[in-house]
Amino acid sequence: MRSLAPLVCCLLVLVATTPYVATGQATSAATTASGHAEPSIHAVYPDPVTGGDEGEFVVLDIPDGTEIGQYAITDGDGTAGIPNTTARGRVALSTAPNQTRGLTDWPVVGLDGHLALANGGERVRLQRGNQTVDAVRYTDAVEGELGEVNGSVIHWRPLGATDRPVVRAAGDEVRAFALPDAPAAPVRPIRNATERVYLAGYTLSSARVADALIAAQRRGATVRVLLEGDPVGSRTAAEARTLDRLSDAGVSVRVMTGPRARYRYHHAKYAVADGRAVVLTENWKPAGTGGNSSRGWGVVTAQSRVVDGLNRTFQSDAGWADSEPWQEYRQGRQFERGEPATGSYPSEFQTEPVAVQRTDLLVTPENAQGELVETIDDANDSIDVIQPTVGNWESPLLRALRRAAARGVEVRLLLSDAWYVREENEQTAQRFREWADRNDAPLTAKVADPDGRYEKIHAKGAVVDDERVVVGSLNWNEQAASENREVVLVLHGSDAADYFAAVFATDWDAGGFDTPVGVLVALLGLIVVAGLAARRVSFEA
Repeated sequence: MRSLAPLVCCLLVLVATTPYVATGQATSAATTASGHAEPSIHAVYPDPVTGGDEGEFVVLDIPDGTEIGQYAITDGDGTAGIPNTTARGRVALSTAPNQTRGLTDWPVVGLDGHLALANGGERVRLQRGNQTVDAVRYTDAVEGELGEVNGSVIHWRPLGATDRPVVRAAGDEVRAFALPDAPAAPVRPIRNATERVYLAGYTLSSARVADALIAAQRRGATVRVLLEGDPVGSRTAAEARTLDRLSDAGVSVRVMTGPRARYRYHHAKYAVADGRAVVLTENWKPAGTGGNSSRGWGVVTAQSRVVDGLNRTFQSDAGWADSEPWQEYRQGRQFERGEPATGSYPSEFQTEPVAVQRTDLLVTPENAQGELVETIDDANDSIDVIQPTVGNWESPLLRALRRAAARGVEVRLLLSDAWYVREENEQTAQRFREWADRNDAPLTAKVADPDGRYEKIHAKGAVVDDERVVVGSLNWNEQAASENREVVLVLHGSDAADYFAAVFATDWDAGGFDTPVGVLVALLGLIVVAGLAARRVSFEA
């Protein structure tokens, strides 16, 4: 039974927008007359972020050992033949192969002839002789995005965006921690690393973290850092000095930026240190991992599948064309002065080892939102959610919370009281309470009262049915789920749930209005009835 960069930057990163989705049509004649499989069109890239659209290409899926010289690509206006070669898997075909090789990791084959893919849309055909083997029609290409054939439609996504699967790791023991209570926890794996440290974040300005990274570099470890290139509100001068210091020490520091950026923001917060990984809700700065401000959640795990999954995600994100060295990026840029976080808070929650039955590694935009919606939809008893703020009322995660409450699941939503979101969060909490009253649903929401234990909520997590925990960088809004790079863990097991449920309960009970409107009305009614009864007894006496 349960007990009853600059700050404006955080607000803007949380704002939800609706992603653009374009569609097209695809048809295929899948086999030759002899019954052998034919190549098919996997994707089109009509609108590169280059002058004159140089480097545009078509991607084929080619069965093993197919001689592709018998095929050609045509758009009706021009036709380009494929050189006589044997290929297999996915191959990019281009009339400007040298430019295309700088855009994709797929093998590139140069086309013979003329082919210019229209940005406004057209029909692209793969031909063998006079026969159309496959055809794709697209409309309104998106600059810098790849149109992938998915059945009968085309989905556009940034070129180079990954397609990471959900990673599920068998049970083990992990270490759970809360901030600002345990600031040593996220840094300790870095301090102990001797072989590698891959740190991913939105921002990094902590001298403690920088010291640990430089020390690992001097011990001979391979140390790499990947951050967001253009955080909302601009990068602070203190962070720029920190990144200069890391670069000067030989640490590889790169930022995701530029017109070919695959994600709206690189907002993930994790580190791989030798055979361990840290996944948390906080930025690598004094306000977050330094323990000087924010309420945050985090986990340290040695589960090999999770560590390997994060390693692969880091390699994919740091190794593509939108990743720029810090020393090149900073040239000619000015940085803003920021207010340092210097708060001091009690250490009520210590780092604890907790058993987990399974851990799921989720990332956005590939799979996290769908998996989390499914987790909420599977809830039977209770859901506690902590967020700095939440997105649009009709976003998938918020709809899932209301569905859960409508079927009787007890839902509590705790939001930040930071000055830059307080008014919005008060309105959101009131809207949830009014909805619960109208629908007689066990849902309530309120704005937190830190009560001296932290400055503001920055945690992004949930405890579901006292047996699953969600912890990671994902703010519950549509933009973060569909456009950002985010990393989330789902921990299965009552031990982990008990730890974070205790943190949540303490924060929930610290104060703030949380009584549902319906309960207040009922109490008022009882008071009125009691008053009338008392008057009647007095009169008759």
